[in-house]
Amino acid sequence: MDPSAKQRVRVREARPEDDAAIGELLVAAYTTQYAKKMPEVVYTEERKRDLRAVAQKRAVARVWAAELDGEVVGTVALFPPGAPGSEAWLPDAADLRHLGTAPHVHGQGLSALLMDAAEAQARAWGVKAVCLHVRKGVAGVARMYVARGYERAPEGDLQYPTVSLEAYVLRLV
Repeated sequence: MDPSAKQRVRVREARPEDDAAIGELLVAAYTTQYAKKMPEVVYTEERKRDLRAVAQKRAVARVWAAELDGEVVGTVALFPPGAPGSEAWLPDAADLRHLGTAPHVHGQGLSALLMDAAEAQARAWGVKAVCLHVRKGVAGVARMYVARGYERAPEGDLQYPTVSLEAYVLRLV
């Protein structure tokens, strides 16, 4: 993305009319980017349904859309403390989930704009930390969060039948 395109990106709160585009963006982002990094990862129809469940996320979390020339090209969700679906393991912590960018703009800095919005919201809520999880083995994604000040927090790791997730935390207080 050229610098003028990045200047045209607008990060805003997602609206109901964005739900389908955000859901498909997440499926495309996860299946193409993880497929490159971890070809053994298989996305089940259940997982794709979860990624597409944007209206349900918006009901309990703040969801942002990054828009470029009228096209939704990125998204992230932030769950407040105690929200249904939150995987935060610390008290008074927000849970950052479902960060993704469209494959054709991947690696061009949109994630930072989305993270800025989510972290600003966490600070506005007055929470003590932002928690998140990264699929075990996806070192590049983890490095992006560490570069933003997130620290590895093994006590928050999750083990599901189909995936191992490593925990990271950004302490705000």
